[in-house]
Amino acid sequence: MTRLENKVAIVTGSSSGIGRAIALRYAREGAKVVCADLTLHPYSDATPTHEAIRQIGGQAIFQQTDVSNTAQMQSLVQTAVSAYGRLDILVNNAAMFMGGHEPSALHEADEELWDATMRINSKSVFLGCKYALAQMLQQDPHPSGDRGWIVNISSIASLVAIENIGPYSASKGAVSSLTRQAALDYGPHRIHINAICPGFVRTPLMLTAATDPASAEEYNRRHPFGGLGEAEYIASMAVVLASDDARWTTGVVLPVDGGYTVR
Repeated sequence: MTRLENKVAIVTGSSSGIGRAIALRYAREGAKVVCADLTLHPYSDATPTHEAIRQIGGQAIFQQTDVSNTAQMQSLVQTAVSAYGRLDILVNNAAMFMGGHEPSALHEADEELWDATMRINSKSVFLGCKYALAQMLQQDPHPSGDRGWIVNISSIASLVAIENIGPYSASKGAVSSLTRQAALDYGPHRIHINAICPGFVRTPLMLTAATDPASAEEYNRRHPFGGLGEAEYIASMAVVLASDDARWTTGVVLPVDGGYTVR
């Protein structure tokens, strides 16, 4: 039996990058997946994630969702329950980085960028947790005895300082802090709440940096394992944290970063 057999999962930001890798991996592990993103086709040559899941024999649907919108996040949870009867796993993955702005010192940071980053990266996690937790508390427990699993995708920027990305670092710091708080509050209800802090991962946002020789040399220097990580590395850990392998694990803020944060 696969590790997520008969579990129902929502993955936000599922159309590309880490979110797509998690959604596909969850499907291979037996989960029914509700894919959520602002756009169905982020890249013209990509098969939509939910269709890619169906092509490998999995079950998946897509719902267009603005993760910072209260009504849309509430609707997303309701859609999962309407389609599959329950909600076992939530992956809060959708996020933005610098929104097209160049990294800058805090005194030069754009206030609108700050507001947008906090809304998309932090408020969305609050909303996702709020409505997923309400559903997990009212439904019957999973056969394992646990009521649910939440995996928040934070960042190494919540653990170590990285130059000139103040809004992003603050937003991800909020995600890591909320993860620990929620794990404490919902542990008695047998709901696992953990966070993954990816390092620099080869996603569409990172492709330019990864192919630039100077940047590639810098990434090799900073990561003891060398170079950029792959989205699949994050997906593998997201499976563990949503499975019975993590039955004694909650409140963890886990770097998956090729050793970046050990320096």
